[in-house]
Amino acid sequence: MTVPALQETRDRIAHAAKIARRKPAEVSLVAISKTHPAERIRSLLDAGHRLFGENRVQEAQEKWPALRDAFPDAQLHLVGQLQSNKADDAVAMFDAIHSLDRPGLVTALAKAMDKAGRRVPCFVQVNIGAEEQKGGCPIADTPALLAAARDAGIDIAGLMCVPPFDVEAAPYFALLAKIAADNGVSGLSMGMSGDFETAIMLGATHVRVGSALFGARG
Repeated sequence: MTVPALQETRDRIAHAAKIARRKPAEVSLVAISKTHPAERIRSLLDAGHRLFGENRVQEAQEKWPALRDAFPDAQLHLVGQLQSNKADDAVAMFDAIHSLDRPGLVTALAKAMDKAGRRVPCFVQVNIGAEEQKGGCPIADTPALLAAARDAGIDIAGLMCVPPFDVEAAPYFALLAKIAADNGVSGLSMGMSGDFETAIMLGATHVRVGSALFGARG
């Protein structure tokens, strides 16, 4: 990773925000560091970036304790699917979770947060393209899952989606924004390296960018 890649991504975010008549500060850049070694992550940390995303609890446990010792203000988000039996570990490791997608996980996370005495904000992941192979709550079940999470004392940070691959993402981002508005949710975790500018124009508050920052996966 080179510092220019980080600056270029920030510039692209700022440009998209300007077109959408938004402030760049309204968009959080989550640097997706999954599969990349600690030394590549450290180059972004050295450049001043502090918000990162990992896909797997175990991988984060292997890489991040030492990085956090060196950079205690770093923030780490879980962006991948979470098994209920990993809820305790996720609550201990992450500052936000983007993949709350089913009632069983609500129960597991609420229990883990109560045990840890720590509240971790969660995005409800919506299966926006109704794809069987993808995680995420069905659109029709999203209001009930949001209600269950709130009833369990989980702080709802927003909604998250991964649109179908290789099709125009804009309609899916617009749909997620509508679902969020209909349910009184403000955060929108949507947009990756290939489409984050579109996501920003449609209201994204968190964009999850990996390859544009790190290059190909390690």
